[in-house]
Amino acid sequence: MTSKSHSVTIRQVAQKADVSVATVSRYINQNAPISKDVAERLKLVMEELHYVPHAAAQHLASRKTRVVGLLLNNLHNDFFVPLLNGIESVVRKHNYNLVIATYHSGSRDMPPPIGPHNTDGMLVFSDGISDDDLISLHARKFPMVLVHRTPPDSVKIPSVTVENKKITFELIEHLIKVHGRKRIMFMQGPIYQEDSSWRETGYRSALQANGIPFDEKLVLNGDFERKTAYEALNTFICNNKQVSFDAIFTGDDDAAIGVLMALRENGYRVPEDVSVIGFDDLGFSAFLSPPLTTVSAPTETVGRIAMEQLFSLFDKQFPGDITLLPTELITRRSCGCNT
Repeated sequence: MTSKSHSVTIRQVAQKADVSVATVSRYINQNAPISKDVAERLKLVMEELHYVPHAAAQHLASRKTRVVGLLLNNLHNDFFVPLLNGIESVVRKHNYNLVIATYHSGSRDMPPPIGPHNTDGMLVFSDGISDDDLISLHARKFPMVLVHRTPPDSVKIPSVTVENKKITFELIEHLIKVHGRKRIMFMQGPIYQEDSSWRETGYRSALQANGIPFDEKLVLNGDFERKTAYEALNTFICNNKQVSFDAIFTGDDDAAIGVLMALRENGYRVPEDVSVIGFDDLGFSAFLSPPLTTVSAPTETVGRIAMEQLFSLFDKQFPGDITLLPTELITRRSCGCNT
């Protein structure tokens, strides 16, 4: 008499078919190729043993895990709180589960931790994976939506982001025309992030439009993080006392915290000596000392729309190429307004 289905394990199937457990798993989940004769042998053994794969495995085989993913490079600052709130609200409405994974540059010789093998689709934040990985996953028809990133030219993947270039031009002109600032520092974000690149383009354009020469000495790497920004500015002040500056666009609000601390420790008054502007209008920005002039970006809406678009892909509806959401300058005391 054969064993009952609930008592047969995947290991027993592997032993009887003379293959590894991993091979049985690949056959069940259909997430990697195996030879035709091995597949036929496994089919016969499973029928003979009346083996029924675990429900989770069956879901994987049909790619209906009722799980969606978010893949990103890090979760280091407060920016991700509203983004995750927007994403999770849609996931909950559809009665799905959400998995979040970070994928670091040092792991590029390994496959991404989430993808077709364990989710029905995923959001990819910024430089979470390489263009080559995106192209490969797209070729497998794996549903994806990009967040704060545009797709490679060769593929059509929906993207949701915010307007960066025009608003940065506006905020730099505000410093120049309203507050008379001429020596404006720019804190870059991570080198591969499109947000940082577009903000730098807006910064350079505003300087040029107002007849102010670009000075590469006034461009520092703040990495969109308070500690990095603090250390970068502190080092600059200590080593470049002959290089003057009267305003700083910190790149984002998290970096602004480090900038304000470095300025305070080195005897600079904000905004009397140096105007400071951030980006994102995170929850703490109005409560900094002084309150931070910044850019209101609809981060929670970005997360919500991106996840809604992913579910549209599940329904075979392509939501469009790029969704660009508007941003707005919010003036507070740190730039010299409202004093």
